[in-house]
Amino acid sequence: METINILGLVAGTCTTIAFVPQVLQVWRTRSARDISIGMYSVFLVGVALWLVYGLLVDALPVVLSNLVTLVLASAVLVMKLRFERKPPQA
Repeated sequence: METINILGLVAGTCTTIAFVPQVLQVWRTRSARDISIGMYSVFLVGVALWLVYGLLVDALPVVLSNLVTLVLASAVLVMKLRFERKPPQA
């Protein structure tokens, strides 16, 4: 594997793993009150566009990291929307 692809995979892994603590925190607490719907919505559009770009230029690191990031960030946004509709638990 080319050095540049290894660099891309390591960078993509780091930026993607950064979302795992957020997903776990929202899941455990069932609270996403402080998460911005606007920010996550725009971010998801950007990640989806990066994914399409990666597919078009055949860049495996870009495709893999953005695919996983899209799943993780989508999970946070879905939980935000789902947990906001429920009344707070006592």
